Order: sequence, then structure tokens, then C-alpha cells
Amino acid sequence: MANEKLSYKGAGVDIDAGEELVKNIKPLAAKTKRDGLVGGIGGFGALFEIPKHFKQPILVTGTDGVGTKLRLALDIERHNTIGIDLVAMSVNDILVQGAEPLFFLDYFSCGKLDVERATEVVSGIAKGCELSGCALIGGETAEMPGMYAGEEYDLAGFAVGAVEKTKIITGEHISRGDALLGLGSSGAHSNGYSLIRKILTKSNAKLDQKLADRTLGDLLIEPTRIYVGSILNALKTEQIKGLAHITGGGIIENIPRILPEHLAAEVDLKSWPRSELFQWLQANGNVDDEEMLRVFNCGIGMVVVCAAEQSQALGQILESTGETVFHIGTIVNRKGTEHQTRLINT
Repeated sequence: MANEKLSYKGAGVDIDAGEELVKNIKPLAAKTKRDGLVGGIGGFGALFEIPKHFKQPILVTGTDGVGTKLRLALDIERHNTIGIDLVAMSVNDILVQGAEPLFFLDYFSCGKLDVERATEVVSGIAKGCELSGCALIGGETAEMPGMYAGEEYDLAGFAVGAVEKTKIITGEHISRGDALLGLGSSGAHSNGYSLIRKILTKSNAKLDQKLADRTLGDLLIEPTRIYVGSILNALKTEQIKGLAHITGGGIIENIPRILPEHLAAEVDLKSWPRSELFQWLQANGNVDDEEMLRVFNCGIGMVVVCAAEQSQALGQILESTGETVFHIGTIVNRKGTEHQTRLINT
């Protein structure tokens, strides 16, 4: 035993599998090529030149994961869309400051590398990059025996975008009377899945049971909507004063992030319909209204703030690019130290 020869593969890390994955990734990444990309996948560092149409570019960065939605992907053995979620969570975040996503990097870690599954995951990442117009420029695959149980894996993503210095959206120009437009979500996106899993356990629900002509599993795994194309198009009108990505914290906590201290958002909870999914989650989890609005997007994935007189025209522009738009409220004066999201039912 003293003379036993050890190897990296014997210790649980398969270098050949890693090289096979890189080979599989290259054609996926090639589909995301865009202006500014220098070189491709495989170097020690990724190269990118800021596109020449920017005059005074300010870089905007964001990083995120997909949380315990990964557990759902493992439970239903569906891995080809979770990468879309990964991209969406970061590009939607940098979008709210007016940034055009330029490139994306991913981090995939697991206990034992399953090349087929990892390729599925990265195919979703590449699809998310295509949908958001950014290049999948590089990443890291880490095989770490003993760190993850069974077939578990984890993901992280990193997006970099750019915005003209004179066109950064800060929310500073938002004023009383401005309108709130809510853009429909595709479902729960990638937030609240720890509570969702609790609800599934409490209700003894089966992921293959039918809900609204689809299975519960299908509704829950639906990837996060990417708003990049429609918002970048709408920004050309120069009518958008503020944008809020409705992620963790829901509508209640995310809209205040873009508001001046003296203002509040008055949100009419009856101004958009709740989907069957959110109705089911609330009923089966016995979750109160405020908790639902603090944890989930409840059907609104992005909020746009604009002048009231421009809201109808801007809403039509957004609808023309595929968004479902709801007029969900108004900017009002804040009363003392009240919360900056005021919920009403009209």
C-alpha cells in the first residue's frame, strides 16, 4: 500500500471529463458572439473590447445564483433551463441602471462531473446570453469530491454591462404623480424557492399534478423572464425615470430601492391578476398577503416608472416587444417614516 500510485482521477477529479465539457461548451458559446468579443473560450482570461457606439461608457456589474431552485431542477431532472435563470438574475439587475449587457461568466461546481448534465446546464446559460444579447465569454468548472452530496451542483453567474454616463438611470428624477408600470413575470422566477419547497412538503403535493393545464413542476421550473430586449428598446424614448427588478424582497422591498427618500410607491394590488401558481402557493402554504408580496414577485417581474402622461404610449411600446404591461400604481409623497411601498386595494 505504501507504494500505491495515486492519481487525480482516483481522488475524484476527472480531468478528461472537464476537457470534454469545454469541448461541448465552445459551440454553445460561439452562438453568443457579439460586437466587442475578442477571442473565445479556452484562454486563461477572457478578452472584451467595449463597443465603439459607447462614448462615455460606465461599466455596470452584477452577480447572482439561482438559490434552491436548483433543488427543484434536480428533483424533476430538468437542467436545460436553469442556466437561463442564472443569466436572467444578473442581467435584469444591471438593466435597471440602463446598462446593455456585454458579457457573462459562469461558475459551475459539483462533487462529480457529469458531462451530459453540465452540458445541459451550460446550454441554458448560452440561451440566456442569446436572449439578453451578451456574450458567454468564459467561466469555471470545479469538480470538488466530498463537497457536494450525490449529483448536487451549484451555480453562480457574473454579468458585465455598459451604459452611457449621461444616461445612467438612478431614480433621482422620479416625482410625485409618476406612473408605475408592472411587467408580467413568467412565474416565481428564482426567488422564494425555500418557502416553495416548504409548501410542497406541507401540502404533500406532487410535482406531476396538474395546475392550470400544466404540471406543478413545469410551472415552478419555468425560467426567469429576461427583460433586456424590451427595456433597452423602451429606453430609446428617454421616458423611463426608474426601473426596479422584482427579486428577493418582492414588490414591497424592491421598489423603494429606486425612490428618493421623500416619495413612496402606492401600489394597487387589484391592478393585475394573480396566476393560478401564486394562488396555489398562498392557499396551500397559508401564507398571508404581505408575506407573499415580500417573498415572491406575485406576477410582476419588473417595474417601470415614468411620467403619468407618457405611461400609455410607453406601455404600448413595451407591449409591442412582447411584454404584458399593467398600470399598477402611482408615486406619492411619503408620510413621515412610513414604508416606501404603500399597498392599496381599489
